[in-house]
Amino acid sequence: MKFLHLSDLHLGKRVSEFSMIPDQEHILRQVLGIIDAEKPQAVVIAGDVYDKSVPSAEAVRLFDFFLTALSARRLAVMIIAGNHDSPERLSFGEKLFKLGGVHISPVYDGQISPVVLEDDFGCVNFWLLPFLRPSQVRSALLRDGIETYTEACAAAVENLNIDHAARNVLICHQFVTGSLRSESEEISVGGSDNVDAEVFSGFDYVALGHLHSPQNVGSERLRYCGTPLKYSFSECSHEKSVTVVEMLEKGNMKIKTVPLKPLHDMREIKGTYSDLTLKKNYENTATDDYLHIILTDSDDVPDAIGRLRTVYPNIMKLSYDNERTRGEAFIPDGEAKAETPYELFGEFFERQNGRKMSTDQEKIITDLIEKIWSERQISR
Repeated sequence: MKFLHLSDLHLGKRVSEFSMIPDQEHILRQVLGIIDAEKPQAVVIAGDVYDKSVPSAEAVRLFDFFLTALSARRLAVMIIAGNHDSPERLSFGEKLFKLGGVHISPVYDGQISPVVLEDDFGCVNFWLLPFLRPSQVRSALLRDGIETYTEACAAAVENLNIDHAARNVLICHQFVTGSLRSESEEISVGGSDNVDAEVFSGFDYVALGHLHSPQNVGSERLRYCGTPLKYSFSECSHEKSVTVVEMLEKGNMKIKTVPLKPLHDMREIKGTYSDLTLKKNYENTATDDYLHIILTDSDDVPDAIGRLRTVYPNIMKLSYDNERTRGEAFIPDGEAKAETPYELFGEFFERQNGRKMSTDQEKIITDLIEKIWSERQISR
């Protein structure tokens, strides 16, 4: 059983006000070429199909093109909702899509039946588990005491009727403890969205989505395939690819990656204004890449970004690295910048009250911020 593992397409995404739709269409056509070369029996998309819960018309048209092309190849297609997706919108018409071999995870209600495919070694059960929050699982399973993401995922997995003698693949969109994040991912309050890897120990392969860097978690059995495109400059060094999984008999599988070549790469370049605009320094480089340009001039260059765009039309970000900016960036000991709403509130509380929050207060704030964050995602 050979299948492609994709995730985090983020169709419709804008980066620094640049629409990524042309780049996404280019990369999806490349994926179709890989499918034609590899001839898999299935394609898995592990969440975050869209970048917003209410996607643009352009994004919907692009996904319609991709799904139609997959269906025409007589593949089994399995899709789950990620934290950026609206499960209700993504699963619209899922029963109708199923007739064409496209399986979309419905809104989680505690009842999940596997998509069963067969090969020479027997059955492979694919379990489609959309992005879950503790409140969703508590409501669906009518079970109190589910407070953490680990408890939520563990309860959802325990509720599956798994035949452990068969081969089982879980399609999941969560943050597994020990994985590496990128700047383009949304960080949950206080790291509270961590899920222990042990929750997934009963599966032969876990096709993970959510994190943008391709990586294994502990072993190749738990794998993030990563985004097909770079979506932030923290990903400049990433090698984007498609993960191809070939399951043989129980306990035996082969995994490989097939590299993807973007329409425009994302790079950082550094130097003085005069150096970067010398023809000999740029004539042999891809000047239409998406760029973060870091100027080392001591003084600001007037209209630098406008002037640089005559050479580098796709500048996304311009910054300076000199004695002045390094001085501005200095943070004294004890004044480290908080990164999440939870940390910011904790710092505020401690300064106002002269003490840290109690365990009960921490739980109240975590639940409140999660509720606000969930409502924000739904309204987007």
